[in-house]
Amino acid sequence: MDTAEIRRRFVAHFERNETVGAHRAVASAPLLLDDPNLLFVNAGMVPFKPYFLGQETPPYPRAVSVQKCVRTPDIEDVGKTTRHGTFFEMCGNFSFGDYFKEGAIELGWDLVTKSVDDGGFGLEPDRLWPSVLAGDDEALEIWMKVTGLPTERIVKLGPKENSWSMGVPGPGGPIDQ
Repeated sequence: MDTAEIRRRFVAHFERNETVGAHRAVASAPLLLDDPNLLFVNAGMVPFKPYFLGQETPPYPRAVSVQKCVRTPDIEDVGKTTRHGTFFEMCGNFSFGDYFKEGAIELGWDLVTKSVDDGGFGLEPDRLWPSVLAGDDEALEIWMKVTGLPTERIVKLGPKENSWSMGVPGPGGPIDQ
């Protein structure tokens, strides 16, 4: 499966979702966005910050996007690991008060484990090892409930490995753990 097909399947999965409802497909915002805290868009959620911060009313309850992003704070790690890059596209599904952790986990698990013929990625559940932010017992319980995985198959990682933030702290998630 090539990257174009991964993008297509990701967006289609959320556009056609019947569990929580269809997500509006939103085109990638420009890399330079009118945000006084960022030089470049560095995450898929950046174009939606005004909605998460309550500064604007979202025009739809759910969105899905493939956002072009640039990151530079960890530029010294580019080329040394497979997870550090300066330019990438971030696939994201977003709810503006409609669902939270449980809905996100259900939707993600469904996408990655659903057969290729049914529009998913067709990954084998017994080979997957999700991760949660260490100390997030709620997420751990939800992963076990949704997937049936035992606790030892759900990896608990600290914020250095399983959370990130850049710029001014905001709606990106917990940073003080």
